[in-house]
Amino acid sequence: MILKFVKPTNSSQRNLILISNKSLFKYPLIKYNLIGLKNSTGRNNQGKITVFSKGGGKKQKYRKIDFTNHLKNKSIITSIEYDPNRSANIMSIFDCKFKKYYYKIAPIGQKIGDIIYNSNITNLFLGHTLNLNNIPIGTFIYNLAIKNTEKAKFARAAGSFGFLVEKNFKNCLIKLNSGKTKAALLNGYASLGIISNEFFCLKILAKAGRSRWLNKKPKVRGVAMNPVDHPHGGGEGKTSGGRPSVTPWGKPTKF
Repeated sequence: MILKFVKPTNSSQRNLILISNKSLFKYPLIKYNLIGLKNSTGRNNQGKITVFSKGGGKKQKYRKIDFTNHLKNKSIITSIEYDPNRSANIMSIFDCKFKKYYYKIAPIGQKIGDIIYNSNITNLFLGHTLNLNNIPIGTFIYNLAIKNTEKAKFARAAGSFGFLVEKNFKNCLIKLNSGKTKAALLNGYASLGIISNEFFCLKILAKAGRSRWLNKKPKVRGVAMNPVDHPHGGGEGKTSGGRPSVTPWGKPTKF
């Protein structure tokens, strides 16, 4: 079963729903693609908080993911792993020509031992990376780059995908699962499939401590602050109405 329901033995496990990672590699395979990552606490170089609701978090190492299409060779999938820094699963790939390992985002249904290609040949198989000119209309794609010189920037989260709607002699139109449409050049590229870990949206943390492990601090209402901290702060008791809703810097939030 993909979803893991915990039988509660205390209040922090009540309503807890997690994603089962039994089928994933427990330890990262490519150690030289791991780098140290300092958690941002929302402070600038002067130590002042500029972004609220950030802080803490478990110490994690960042996996360097290849979002480019510069390796146009045959590759073999060697492992499918959990990535703590993103919602989707990742896969380690061995390039047969340059004898090099690298990470990419894994689609649904990809297995260890599968062979994938990054090429302009019209091989329509799961995980292959092709130019948009060689992808037929109606194909599900992910890791979308709108230009050949850019990195893939769209359809990278768990369960997300793009849908190739139409093409002309220069451009093509892609509808994302968010409902937005993107115009891309035909020399742009994308991978075939839908991104893995599609049940990530069903996960329930069930306690505040799990949010703190993810580097998320609780938000504080402006009316609960002092006047020096927020325009809504201060006053005797609870105050509501009579003053416009503004940001901590005094800009209106409702128009």
